[in-house]
Amino acid sequence: MNPDLLWLRPWLWLAGVVLLGVLLWLLGPVLTPFAVAALLAWMADPLVSRIERSGRSRTTAVTLVFVLMTVLVVIVALLLVPTLRRQVEQAIEWGPKLVGWFTGAAIPWIEARFGVSIAAYVDPAELGALLKEHWRQAGGVAANVLDGLSRSGMAVIAFVVNLLLIPLVTFYFMRDWGSMLAQVHALIPRPLEPTVVRLARESDDMLGGFLRGQVSVMVALGTIYGVGLTLVGLDLGFLIGMVAGLLSFVPYLGTAIGLVAAVIATLVEHGDLFHLVLVAAVFGVGQVIEGFVLTPWLVGDRIGLHPVAVIFAIMAGGQLFGFIGILLALPAAAVIMVLVRYALGRYRASLLYREDRDGDGSREGTAGRTAPAVPAAPPPADEPGDTRPA
Repeated sequence: MNPDLLWLRPWLWLAGVVLLGVLLWLLGPVLTPFAVAALLAWMADPLVSRIERSGRSRTTAVTLVFVLMTVLVVIVALLLVPTLRRQVEQAIEWGPKLVGWFTGAAIPWIEARFGVSIAAYVDPAELGALLKEHWRQAGGVAANVLDGLSRSGMAVIAFVVNLLLIPLVTFYFMRDWGSMLAQVHALIPRPLEPTVVRLARESDDMLGGFLRGQVSVMVALGTIYGVGLTLVGLDLGFLIGMVAGLLSFVPYLGTAIGLVAAVIATLVEHGDLFHLVLVAAVFGVGQVIEGFVLTPWLVGDRIGLHPVAVIFAIMAGGQLFGFIGILLALPAAAVIMVLVRYALGRYRASLLYREDRDGDGSREGTAGRTAPAVPAAPPPADEPGDTRPA
């Protein structure tokens, strides 16, 4: 670039980023299946590469992994989805029972235990009627959404197209993943190639630490909680357990919400100490398995993404670009955090941070430096008793 035009370089990068954001916003519905397929191919690539290193061809390895993924999706669709649907319907039907327990048991117990009169500030009957109304409205909204989706012809067509397109694109992405990365690598300017490759590997490690590690922990922990609470005898046990597991990427949040919800459900449904002990045992066993088995095995010492960064990225991506923004939120967050870490490293190595100067009049940081020792003056040569050699 002409030296006189170097000032345009930052503005060109900014214009490119803005243009990319506009394209994502405009082409979001079209890019959704391709983004899902790319994410699935990236997650499956380590397993494909491991099978390929065992002596099988790339196509054979991709076919084996693709069949495994298809079987897992079918199992989830046949077993997990109907179970969660029934649990959600039961949760909607639980509204009057929960309101009755809250106004008939919880409020009197709080008043007797802490010596306060809630009725002086809030009418339990009005509060119960308000809760019932909002619960009924929530159920009506859910029913209307499902009904609208079932009646919308375009929604059904888009769902069918995505259902057929995602597996096809995923297969080709997995098969050609290495060649696509090589083509992208060949386009990187040679002076920037070492830095870009290093940053890309750090982003891959950070995102992989969350998706390949933490998400597996979330699913496994949700299954443990769900099956355990179901065996305890809670009608909503599986739903509560899965919600607690999926929220476990935030330390203690999933366990706290799941435990509180399970305790309330136990009090409403059973109301005895024995079932409360069993619920506490389920979450205790889940925490032990997570700390000593799941996290060391699936996550290890990988840094991953900070929970606050995950929450903010998902919310910001959904607000800006809709569903495609939610899919791309975590990869974008990983790249941004790596770039921020790289910028901080450059800043700490800069003269502005270290206050170092080179050349004449140099001034170096004085931290950790000691003044040079001043040599002692030798005794006079004619001093009596001088035994130094001449």
